[in-house]
Amino acid sequence: MPHDLTATAPPLLDLYRMMVRIRAFEAAAEVASQGGVSAYGKASDGKAQVKGPLHLSTGQEAVPSGVCAHLNANDYLTSTHRGHGHTLAKGADLTRMMCELFGKATGFNGGKGGSMHIADFSVGMLGANGVVAAGLPIATGAAHAQKLKGEGGITVCFFGDGAINRGPFLEALNWAQIYQLPVLFVCEDNRWSATTASAPMIGGEGASARAESLGIAATRVDGNDIEAVWHAARDLVGQVRAGQGPRLLHAITYRVKGHVSVDLAAYRDPAELAAALLTDPMARARQRFAALGGDLKQLDAIEQAAHDEVQAALATASAAPWPEAASAYTDIQTTGAGQWY
Repeated sequence: MPHDLTATAPPLLDLYRMMVRIRAFEAAAEVASQGGVSAYGKASDGKAQVKGPLHLSTGQEAVPSGVCAHLNANDYLTSTHRGHGHTLAKGADLTRMMCELFGKATGFNGGKGGSMHIADFSVGMLGANGVVAAGLPIATGAAHAQKLKGEGGITVCFFGDGAINRGPFLEALNWAQIYQLPVLFVCEDNRWSATTASAPMIGGEGASARAESLGIAATRVDGNDIEAVWHAARDLVGQVRAGQGPRLLHAITYRVKGHVSVDLAAYRDPAELAAALLTDPMARARQRFAALGGDLKQLDAIEQAAHDEVQAALATASAAPWPEAASAYTDIQTTGAGQWY
C-alpha cells in the first residue's frame, strides 16, 4: 500500500514508525530504570541502569509524531521533563539518547543531562526541562531570535496541561502575541499533573481558551488520533510559517503510566485507565491502516525493526564508557568572574 491515498493524506507508515520507535524506546528505558533485564535479555543484578527520575510519555506518541512530521532541520523545539518522544520525533539519534539516559560519556550531553534535561542542538532540540512551564519562555525567546534574524524557521513548544497554571504560560503567550512571533505552542493535555488530576485544578476551558483570550488562534484536537494531529499541525505550522503569528494546538491525550517509572499510579481510578487504553494511538493507527486496505504485516515489520534498534541501543549504552571524572568541572560557570569553561 502506498503511504498516501491522496497528495494531502498523512503518511501513515512513517507516522506509525515514529510512534513505535518512541514506545519501544520508553518501554526499554522503563525496564532499565527499574533494574530489570539487562541489554542482553539476561537477569540483571537488580541495579537500575537508568539513574534518576524517568518520566514516560506512553500513550502520548501521536502528538510529537504528528507535529514534528512538519518540521525542518532549521526549526527549533523545546520540551518538558517528559521529552523522549519530542526528542526522537525531532530527529535525534536513538542510540546516543539511550547513552545519555545511562549517564554515559557518549550521550548527547556527556551523561550530564539524563532523561529530564536531554538536548540535541544539532537537530534544533533546545532541551527538555525539569521545571514545569520553563520551556515556554525559552521557546518564545528562540522564536523572537528567529524573527529578528530573518532566516526562516519556526519554534515549537511542547508543554503539559499542568503548565498552564504557572506564570510562564501567560507571559510567554503574551510576548509571542505582542511581537507576532513564529511559534507553535503545543499543549499535551494528558489530564494529570504529576499525581493530581488536572481538571479540578484548571479554571475555565483550559489551554485553548486561555490562548484565545490573548488573541492567539487555537485548535483543539484528539491527541490520540495520529491523522487528526497530523492535519491540525500541518495547518497551524503553515500559518506560523506564513507570518501569521503564534498559534496553539490543544491535544487531548492520556498518560497511561505513573508520574515516574517507579510510580504505579495507585491513586488513579482503574476504570479511567481501562477506558484510556481503548484509545491507544498505535492501536487506532493499525485499525485505520487496515481499513484503508493496508497489510498489517508491514506494521509488524516496523515494530520488529524498532525493537531491534532499541535492543542494539541498549547494548551500546551498556558497554559505553563512563565520563571522565575531570568532566565534572566542565560546562560550569564560576560565581566570581562569570566565565564559562
